[in-house]
Amino acid sequence: MFPAVIELTYEEGELTTFIDKLNRLEKIGALGSVEQWLKLREMRNQFAHDYPDDPEIQSALLNKAFGMAGQLLQCLDHVVCFAAKYQ
Repeated sequence: MFPAVIELTYEEGELTTFIDKLNRLEKIGALGSVEQWLKLREMRNQFAHDYPDDPEIQSALLNKAFGMAGQLLQCLDHVVCFAAKYQ
């Protein structure tokens, strides 16, 4: 989604790393907080890599993710509202 938003805004400059893209998105107002997005991304990574066969750890991760769901929805809403200005 983020590369599409950058393309939509015709932002200039080479953004080769993911963090460069996030920083640019925050600078132009498409993303509220790079720090918040990195925390959400870390949660996603934990699901993919941390003890996928341990039900206790997975349930703890699910509970943590459930608590962060509102933040994810806020980020999505922020990006959608930003992108709507370019349509």
